[in-house]
Amino acid sequence: MKSKIISVCVVILLFAGVFADDCFAGSAGDGNILNRESLTGGLWGMSDKPTESGLDLQLSATQIYQQNVRGGLSTHRRAGRFSGSYDIELDADLEKLAGMENSRIYMLTEGNWPKSPGISDVAVGSNFGVNGDARNRIAMMVTELWYEHLFAEGSLIVRVGKMDLTGGFMHQNCPVAFDCSIYANDENTQFLNDALINNPSIPFPDYGLGLSFRYSLSGDWYISGATADAQADIRETGFNTAFHKEDYFFYIFETGLTPVFESLNGLLQGAYRAGIWYDPRAKEKFSNGRTLRDDTGFYVSFDQQLYKEMSDAQDNQGLGFFGRYGWVDSKVSELTNFWSTGLQYEGLFEGRDDDVIALGFAQAYFSDNSNSFTEDYESVFEFYYKARITPWFELSPDVQCVINPGGDESTNDSLVLGLRALVRF
Repeated sequence: MKSKIISVCVVILLFAGVFADDCFAGSAGDGNILNRESLTGGLWGMSDKPTESGLDLQLSATQIYQQNVRGGLSTHRRAGRFSGSYDIELDADLEKLAGMENSRIYMLTEGNWPKSPGISDVAVGSNFGVNGDARNRIAMMVTELWYEHLFAEGSLIVRVGKMDLTGGFMHQNCPVAFDCSIYANDENTQFLNDALINNPSIPFPDYGLGLSFRYSLSGDWYISGATADAQADIRETGFNTAFHKEDYFFYIFETGLTPVFESLNGLLQGAYRAGIWYDPRAKEKFSNGRTLRDDTGFYVSFDQQLYKEMSDAQDNQGLGFFGRYGWVDSKVSELTNFWSTGLQYEGLFEGRDDDVIALGFAQAYFSDNSNSFTEDYESVFEFYYKARITPWFELSPDVQCVINPGGDESTNDSLVLGLRALVRF
């Protein structure tokens, strides 16, 4: 109850500040609330000049409503239909703040509501999860806090601290390392189903202490690697699980190319990745109950722009295509093979240049060694349309069709309807 009251008060104060800001001279906004890049005009000027101050502060909130309207476990359960989150991002340029060249600190603070982590378990029965943004209620937690340093004129980037390995790096304007995608990697602005956000065959640890790097071997070719606490808990700093329990560290390595191809309307950007991972934690074998350590697997992924409407390099209007594949040992993992693919078009309709329409498909095959499933696979189709109402407000209707939810033949295919709203403050 207290967290709900706090959330409502914060929203009221933000909106009160916005409209008060419009009423007085010297507003941080441009006088027209509908044309601002953020609702509050850059938090009333605090994030307007990051190049001068060295600090870039961003605040956003996401609210999601979903309902299972057919099949699944239940069409009547109301728990988990509403979920929401907020993100506070702080990016500090240490060269401007403290004279430390090629150095920065990044911090991400998040909160979630309500208690239920979404409708996947109570209404759908999906093995994937139909809401990648939903978590159990937490008022505030620092999910990422890491230090980054650039070496060799930016060819080598090293990060250390509490991190999300799926956040990756940028290389030649593409998100890379690890299992990233320019079209399917963000539950707040892209697909909602977990299977279309990341590759579920990779046992990424929770956000915890780790070390990661990306090295540019040539213009298009890069290599990257990371190690992180395999027993991390997102709610903790990570020192307790990393140094006071078993010394289990997850390792992942990736290499890839980010080529560009010529077309009539300019260059088409692509990214092609391949990686392997190692998980030392003991896992129980399905066949005899004994444990197996040193689990490994591999993955590949790509995304490629297929068509551009405009020759302007800064204009992203056009069609993009992505795909993923992952393999993991079926002796200890319930999920053994996974693949996904999809299309995205930005600016499809006249006068709606910033809107995005996307369709994705994902499928995972379950291990024959496990007795937990009566179906061989689970699949999902997802469609969303992201409408940019103002520069700071987006609405995204979302439709998901889950086939063989949970690999259970007694559970009918599920149809989930949803609506996501994102506000940048």
